[in-house]
Amino acid sequence: MAEEEHTFETADAGSSLTFPMQCSALRKNGHVVIKGRPCKIVDMSTSKTGKHGHAKVHLVAIDIFTGKKLEDLSPSTHNMEVPNVRRSEYQLLDIDDGYLNLMNNDGETKDDVKAPEGEVGEKLQSEFDEGKDLLVTIISSMGEEAAISFKEAPK
Repeated sequence: MAEEEHTFETADAGSSLTFPMQCSALRKNGHVVIKGRPCKIVDMSTSKTGKHGHAKVHLVAIDIFTGKKLEDLSPSTHNMEVPNVRRSEYQLLDIDDGYLNLMNNDGETKDDVKAPEGEVGEKLQSEFDEGKDLLVTIISSMGEEAAISFKEAPK
């Protein structure tokens, strides 16, 4: 048989939004889905229960988009959903009506990401107004996207 060369393009079309992982395998600073929201684990503790009970894992996590604190208690042997979280950098072209106008490395533009609120948003706006070239980090998971940070583009 002739050796065929296979080329696989990277694509997200078939990837699921989450994947299962056993509770006991989760780690601090990792991600987990609690109440249907993608979260970053900030604290976790395992408690040994009674004679015939199972060890339980107490998770404290923060929603990666809203910043809300969520908690969950689950047997350590159970599976929990872990969100697929992607970080990507875009060049900032414009800030228009509360939305960022961004461009990726391939020259494709994107204008459906809201400008971050609070201190990060104000700093982003002021540095953009000064005429600086900025790279914005976008985090995306489970069909949601948000601008989480930015830095000045290297010259």
